[in-house]
Amino acid sequence: MIGTLRGEIIDREPVLERAAGVELIIEVVGIGYRVTVTAATLSRLPADEPVLLFIHQHFWEADQKLYGFRTRTERVAFEGLLGAHGVGPNLALAVLATHPVEQVARILAEDDVAGLCEVPGVGKKTAQRLLVDLRSSLVLPVIEDGVAIDLTPVGADGGHGPAAGGQTSLVDVREAMANLGYSSEEIRRAVSGLGDDAAETTDSG
Repeated sequence: MIGTLRGEIIDREPVLERAAGVELIIEVVGIGYRVTVTAATLSRLPADEPVLLFIHQHFWEADQKLYGFRTRTERVAFEGLLGAHGVGPNLALAVLATHPVEQVARILAEDDVAGLCEVPGVGKKTAQRLLVDLRSSLVLPVIEDGVAIDLTPVGADGGHGPAAGGQTSLVDVREAMANLGYSSEEIRRAVSGLGDDAAETTDSG
C-alpha cells in the first residue's frame, strides 16, 4: 500500500473547467506514478522542485488508482468521505475540490445543505443524506478562531511548517484512530482526557 510519494512532476493534464480531478505523473527513482489531485492542489505544487503527496490507493475489482493530497488531514477527510454510503472517489474528490477541509467541517457543524449542494452532482436529497452519514463517520480538523489546525503541508524534505505542537499531536491521535476504524463518537470519548485541546476537539464535533 502506497502512503506517500516524493518526486518531481514530469507531466500533468490540463485543468478543465469544473473538473474535480487532474492527473499528474510523479517520477520517483525512475518510475512514473499517475496520481489524481484536485486543481487546487495542483496550483500549490511547485513545478521545478520535488513534491511530497500523501497518497490514498484505491482498489476496484480490476483496477486501482492513486489520489494525492498535500496534507495528512486532507487524505483523512477524503477517506472519511469514502466511508459515507454511496460516496466513491470521484464524489469525495469533488467535495474537496469544491470546499477546503475546514469548510467541510463548518458545513457539517452547521448542517449546511446549501453548501454541500455547491458540489457538482450533489442535489438537496443527496446533501441531506450525506450530512447524516458524514457526521457519524468523518473525522475533521478542529476549527479554532475560524482556522483549521494541522493543515500545514509537509515539505518535500519531510519537515513541517509552523504548527501548534499539542494540537498536531491530538490530530495525529484522531487520524490514527480513524484509520483503525473507530467512529467519531469513540474518538471524541478517547481524546476527552488528553487536555484542554482535546476538550475543544470534543466541543467542535
